[in-house]
Formats: sequence, C-alpha cells, structure tokens
Amino acid sequence: MARASDDAPESDDAPLAIDALQRDILKPQIAAFIEAASDPSAREVYRALAEAVEKMAVGPTELRARLGAIVEVALQSGRVRRLFGPGAELSLVALFQKTPRGREIGSSIRALNSALAKLKDDTVEEMSATLRAPGSYALTIRASRCQMVIRFEPAGVRVESVDVALE
Repeated sequence: MARASDDAPESDDAPLAIDALQRDILKPQIAAFIEAASDPSAREVYRALAEAVEKMAVGPTELRARLGAIVEVALQSGRVRRLFGPGAELSLVALFQKTPRGREIGSSIRALNSALAKLKDDTVEEMSATLRAPGSYALTIRASRCQMVIRFEPAGVRVESVDVALE
C-alpha cells in the first residue's frame, strides 16, 4: 500500500534524501543513461543527477523526476532484484514513492482505497476484468448498491465510473 513517508520532501524544492544502498544501486544505472544519451543537454542532466545521488540529496524537481524514471525502469525490468536482491528492490520502491511520479501514483491509490471503502458493508455480487488497451485493464465490481469500474494503467489506478442503484 502506498503511503506518504516521513522523510519524503515537504515541498517541491526540498532535496530528496538517498541512502547509501540506494546510491550504490543507482550509480551504475545512471552511468548507463549517461552513456546512452546522444543529446549533450540530456547527458548533462544525467551527470547532474549522478552528482546529486553521490551527495545523497536530489533536488530540484527536474532531477527528482529523472531519478523516478530511472528507478521505475530499474524496478520494472527486474534487474535490481536479480542483481542486488529483494532488500535492494524494497529500498528502491520506497525511494520511488518519494519521486514526483511515485507520489502521483500514491495519490491515485489513496483515492481508489477511499472509493473502495464505500463498498465495505455491501455484498459483492460479481467481479470481472477486461483489457482496455495494452497495459490498461479495468476491474468491474458489481455490488448490491452500486457498480464500480476501476482502471489500472501504467500511470496509476483510478475509478473510471460508479453507478449507484437508487432505492
């Protein structure tokens, strides 16, 4: 479950703290992005990110967004778990949740949990899943008092629709 962390940046200007394990995992990942970047300005941004990670404090927002993208790729590929183990993976998941994209996804999860809480005392009558598009799925929950469609996409989760039965 996504939660706001106590050491998440309090504002968009506050640096994002990186621990030693995260730094050691991220250094080769960022180096690969620097090598792969053909655009000199992109390479400079990745170099600035590498310096910030080395100092274990990442700011401003642009660098935190780039950091989030690198962490996301590293996690989705399974590379971090394969090379560094499950503890490293959990550490990067915690870091990702503090990045701008991670915070957006966390917010969408909190909104979904709030919507699902409304079904607490309702009887679930039917559930089904459908493909909306590659990487986008919908879960339909039909309960005695309402029907809710939840959409799962790479950008996060959201309640697509709620139909309430009038009594």
